[in-house]
Amino acid sequence: MFCEMWQDELMLECVTAGESHGAALVAVLSGLPAGIEITTDTLTKALEQRRRGYGRGARQKFEQDVVTILSGLRHGKTLGSPVAVEIKNTEWPRWQTVMSPDPVPRRALLRDAGRGDVREVARNQKLTKPRPGHADFAGMMKYGFTDARNVLERSSARETAARVALGAFAQAFLDQVAGIRIVSHVTSLGPVSVSLRAPVPRPEDVDYLDRDPVRCLDPHTSEQMVQAIDQAQHTGDTLGGVIQVIAYGVPVGLGSHVSRDRRLDARLAAALVSMQAVKGVEIGAAFLQASLPGSKAHDPLYRGDQPAEANTGLGMIVRPSNLAGGIEGGMSNGNPIVVSAAVKPISTVPHALPTLDVADGSPATGLHQRSDTTAVVPAAVIAQSEVALVLADALLEKTGGDSVAECSRNLWAYLDEVTQRNTFS
Repeated sequence: MFCEMWQDELMLECVTAGESHGAALVAVLSGLPAGIEITTDTLTKALEQRRRGYGRGARQKFEQDVVTILSGLRHGKTLGSPVAVEIKNTEWPRWQTVMSPDPVPRRALLRDAGRGDVREVARNQKLTKPRPGHADFAGMMKYGFTDARNVLERSSARETAARVALGAFAQAFLDQVAGIRIVSHVTSLGPVSVSLRAPVPRPEDVDYLDRDPVRCLDPHTSEQMVQAIDQAQHTGDTLGGVIQVIAYGVPVGLGSHVSRDRRLDARLAAALVSMQAVKGVEIGAAFLQASLPGSKAHDPLYRGDQPAEANTGLGMIVRPSNLAGGIEGGMSNGNPIVVSAAVKPISTVPHALPTLDVADGSPATGLHQRSDTTAVVPAAVIAQSEVALVLADALLEKTGGDSVAECSRNLWAYLDEVTQRNTFS
């Protein structure tokens, strides 16, 4: 995750562990201040959103994310100590022989020949036919494995359930300290895209988006996306798309221009690209900006008649456009932060792609694993969690503080100062 791979010194440190068919996923988040109000129910609801979405596969129908907060929380408030979360795998009884951490007798492996459906290889069979587009081949070469299961179990997007659980803590912190609200939605799915003139979702639209089958605000476009998924299922194919995350109420000055590892846009891009299947990130309207002349590619500043939202620090400054996506020079500028990510189609297609059997070099087709027709909708929910973790880290970097109350005092002292500067009185 972004926590381990980008900055040398972080306010928040997070790590996940666990395999797709292992006993459980475990996640640890350290650096959170004391006093964040959150419950197990909050995490459960976030994980439910990750499982939803039209075009999900069979696994989501019977898999239940049973989440337990192991540490760092007492009576609904964080303690300032590391938070540890466990998400049990309800399929573990079927896999405990094949995925046993300890050696098992060969006869036990031979008996455990179950499978998810008739197209899948038996659970106990060595996987030597790497799937194009997955981590299988490169992981086998890198670590010297002869069985792709040693790679695919960890590289699976199942791991993102742990990220969503940690992201729930980050979103609660951002809301309670700074009033930052984050919204995610799908802007394109397969051949269908939201109109550029369509309204942009706001925090008050979250309930609607959570109910929509493809997380799209426009009903007509949503219906077209559903039809595209149905068509892909009929032809035995998969679909990718583009997701967008918008953070409202982000104060000016998070991140920094002084060092590459502190630039907020770099941190957001790293977090989103760390997601399985994400192949590209756009900050604001970056690709549109690239096609415009410089005189039209930036967001001018004007003095307005009414003050901006108090938690942004903009005072009387208004900007009629937001091409920059709320970030300039690696820092938040007080406008909503807008980031988009390109999600490739799922590589495990029902009509398996050509590959080689690396055991003997013979032509083969990629092994079949149960998969979704599209994972674009849950990717939006996961991206929302990733953005929250980055912004929470940047906010703590700016405010410091061991408790929510201290972080809030420090933030509002800063906002009072910059707002006064920007009222020009």
